[in-house]
Amino acid sequence: MIIPVRCFSCGRVIASDYVRFKDKMDKIRAENKREPTPEEISTTLDQLGVTRYCCRRMIISQADLLQEILPFD
Repeated sequence: MIIPVRCFSCGRVIASDYVRFKDKMDKIRAENKREPTPEEISTTLDQLGVTRYCCRRMIISQADLLQEILPFD
């Protein structure tokens, strides 16, 4: 749905990290024509400075369904 601005557990701002994470994952998908591996996901989150497990959970588990819901508005 909508990207959460802050982590629900610790309150850290994660919206900007989510956008950069999604861009890097989309780049991997486009260049390699495959899904990112867990190692690539972990490395990307480390590079973004997302070290807390709660924040990682918020970013990884985000399902972008907004474009699928908009036609029913």
